[in-house]
This record gives sequence, structure tokens and C-alpha cells, in this order.
Amino acid sequence: MKQEKSIHLDLGKNSYDIHIAQGEIDRLGERLETLAFKGQVAVVTNPKIDRLYGERVNKGLRKSGYRPIVIQIPAGERYKTLKQIGRIYDRLIEHRFERKDLLIALGGGVIGDMTGFAAATFLRGVPFVQCPTTVVAQVDASIGGKTGVDHPKGKNLIGAFHQPRFVSSDPAVLTTLQKREYRSGLAEVVKYGVISDERFFSYLEENSRDIRALDLDKVSKCIERSSEIKAQIVASDERESGLRKILNYGHTIGHAVETLTGYRNINHGEGVAMGMIAASRLAVELGLLRAQDVTRQVALLEAFGLPTRLPDLDPADILNVMAGDKKVMGGEIYFILPKKIGSVEVMKVDKKVLRRFLKALPKYV
Repeated sequence: MKQEKSIHLDLGKNSYDIHIAQGEIDRLGERLETLAFKGQVAVVTNPKIDRLYGERVNKGLRKSGYRPIVIQIPAGERYKTLKQIGRIYDRLIEHRFERKDLLIALGGGVIGDMTGFAAATFLRGVPFVQCPTTVVAQVDASIGGKTGVDHPKGKNLIGAFHQPRFVSSDPAVLTTLQKREYRSGLAEVVKYGVISDERFFSYLEENSRDIRALDLDKVSKCIERSSEIKAQIVASDERESGLRKILNYGHTIGHAVETLTGYRNINHGEGVAMGMIAASRLAVELGLLRAQDVTRQVALLEAFGLPTRLPDLDPADILNVMAGDKKVMGGEIYFILPKKIGSVEVMKVDKKVLRRFLKALPKYV
């Protein structure tokens, strides 16, 4: 196993560690032993991840004396529903799970969000662990305790905050991702550079070719720095009442694009990439950002093979979906807008301004 990096997320009684190392996926049993955990364990995953990594995870758990049950749910954002949560409940009830028992989320952001939500709500709360297997999950979705499911009217509208006991991120598992899925996750990595760390953004620019080619040493550094930034932000604002909102950079329009395309044609990272560039162009229009800082983002995202232009959608439809977003307050739409690479601002944007801007976006194509 390569050298381990552990990041402590300080949330008082909800504190936990994020462990990052090649080979980490084999150590879940050891991690639970360290916590002196004695209960039942259920591994929630999807069929593909189970085929790839289920036996390794189960072997490690059995070695530590646990007898895991496996709960499979279908892969894909369109299955991130209450109906599938009900299937998880059914299996837990069948095996007589109690409040002292634990769930393990083995998979990407969808699995992590759903497992966390099931853990938050089953018996009014049972513990869970995150074992993320995608870039998006390792740098973002597994950290911070946001859990939930989608609704036909919008993404992640039903959910709860429920922190994991720990996060185990293994960069080596990313080698089995499809190229498109791997690339799409890099949008979230770019996000951290824009919202918080210009030096990290420059590192991504300088090493974009190796990162895209999945150089594990450089990818590990990306996961480590992204996780550090998210942990720092979450530690200061666990429930997203202030600073944590900046983590939604690119997501306001990105989620609308995902919703309007039925969670099928455009995946999460691609939507975020489009949303970041749209938000940056809006920031330029509002006089907050230099045009060259948009150009840098476009160049980096395209170097990672990500789209930077919105699909052909009706601006009125985009605005309508954004108006129903969970981040809307008092009927007002808020955007995370960059002021420069490494610094952003949460800002209310008038709907009339947004409507004009969305109609004008094709001029950038």
C-alpha cells in the first residue's frame, strides 16, 4: 500500500477522518476494528461495483470478523429515488438490523448519497461509512454528510445531513472507471481550484495531461488537496448556512441541465463543467471577473475533455428549474460567482438579468 494521507474533519461529536491511500479499499474491516465496532454490516453497492470490488471489500471485512450482507441497487442517477431507498429498508428489516448496526456505501456519489440517506432515516439513524469509487465521490460527495435522493422536479430535493464514521478513498480504484466517468469527475477538482486555491488551479493546468492520463501519484495529490479544501469548508459550516454554499459553484445551472436532460445524456460532472463556465460568464457580465479568468477555466476543462457549452435548452426551462432548486431562498436565485481564480462570492441574481443572460449565452458558442 502506498503512503496513507489522513485528513481530520473536525465537527465536534460528529468528527471523522478521511483516509486516502492506494489499497485503502482492502482495509475497511481494520478501520471498523479500530472503532471497536461490534454490530452487523451491510454493504450497499451496484452490480458493476460489486463485481469489481465486492469480494475484496467482503474479504477484508470477514478477516476482521464481520459477516457482511450485500445490498445491490441499480446503477445510475435515474435510480436515485425513494423507491430504491425502500429496497434498502426491506433488506435491513429482513436481516433485523438495529441502531448499533452499520451500512457501508461502496460506489460513486449516487450510492453514497442513497446509503447515507437510508442510514439517516432507518430507525431514525444508524451509522454508515463511505468507500467512494469515483472521482466525484472521493473529492466531494463522500465528504460532509449531505445525503439524499432526487425528485422528478429537481436533484437532491429530499435528503438529510448525516455524517459518516469515516471515509476510505482508494485512488487506485479509479483505473477501472470508464474514461468519460473519470473525466467528468475532474470538474469537481477544478471547482476547488476556482473557489479556494489559485496555486492548486495552476498545478492542475501544469499537470493536466498526466492527470487526464490517470497518473496515480498526481491524481492522489488532486484527491488529497480537494479533500482538504472540502474538509476545511465543512468544518466551518456543517449545515450550509454560510461558507459551505461556495461548494455549489457550477451546480445551479449544472443541476438544471441534468434535470432537463433526464439524468441520462449529461452526467453530473459534465453539468458542473458547463455550469461553472456559465457562472463565470455571468460574473464577467456583472463586472466581477476578468474575461481571461474564464478563458483559463475553459482551457483547463477542455484539456480534461469536458464540455463547456450548454446544450440546446430553452432558457425559460432552465430558469424554471433553477427557481425550484433547494438553494433558492425567499424565491430568489443565488449564484456562486468567481471574482478571480481562487475566490468566489455568493450573490443574489435578479431573474430578469438571468433571463437576458441565458438568452444571450449562444453568442459565446
